[in-house]
Amino acid sequence: MTKPIIGIIGNAFKIENRFWAQTVGERNMRAVAEVAGALPLMFPGDPDLVSVEDLLDSVDGILLTGARANVHPTRFHAEVDSRYEPYDEQRDALALPLVEACVRRGVPLFGVCRGMQEMNVAFGGTLHPEIRDVPGRMNHRMPRLETGEIHPDPDVVFADRHAVRLTPDGVFANLFGSDEIRVNSLHGQAALELGGRVIAEGIAEDDTIEAIRIADAPGFALGVQWHAEYDPQTNPLNRALFEAFGQAVRSRRDRASVA
Repeated sequence: MTKPIIGIIGNAFKIENRFWAQTVGERNMRAVAEVAGALPLMFPGDPDLVSVEDLLDSVDGILLTGARANVHPTRFHAEVDSRYEPYDEQRDALALPLVEACVRRGVPLFGVCRGMQEMNVAFGGTLHPEIRDVPGRMNHRMPRLETGEIHPDPDVVFADRHAVRLTPDGVFANLFGSDEIRVNSLHGQAALELGGRVIAEGIAEDDTIEAIRIADAPGFALGVQWHAEYDPQTNPLNRALFEAFGQAVRSRRDRASVA
């Protein structure tokens, strides 16, 4: 039997400041292939190139990855501010209806960092463009050197930075076998007000939302703010997430083949 297929959303990227391309980080593809046990298939984050319904007829699950670009403020009724660029409005235009369609059709959906934020916005939630500016919140962005440059060591950049409290007996607590975990932190935007069907099951020590599920979703529909794709081969928490995602994808494919 062939492997199930997990579609991974692409991001707009300009090569040599001249040529537009669609890119996916290799760690996302390896997480899907090596831990979820599926075939990773990149699709462009552009509704001019992809039909949501055709896409969901072709894959068994969807991974919405993190990205350099922020969700555009007009998507959650906020003012546009050049300080929070870049944006990727084509990805917004595809990802938000894709989230709703995945939940409606029961297609397993896993959102990471920006992907979790997209899940919240798709159901009417809002984001803060720079969560560290909210009184009482910590700096969730990646570590930098004194010069302002990003730290050159990935193990430092992706090291566990803070604790997350999980809802007792919730989906995440049961998956991890714990009510508290520690995670990495590499983001500026973060969920502010939750969307109508969005349930927070993980909260950082500064009250930033770190893990969500979609209420009454017929299939796997989870999102995390941290970068779970970085080390699921060795990190037991991130492995549990991608293994559960892979199992959900295989189960849906098996049911479809019987039908």
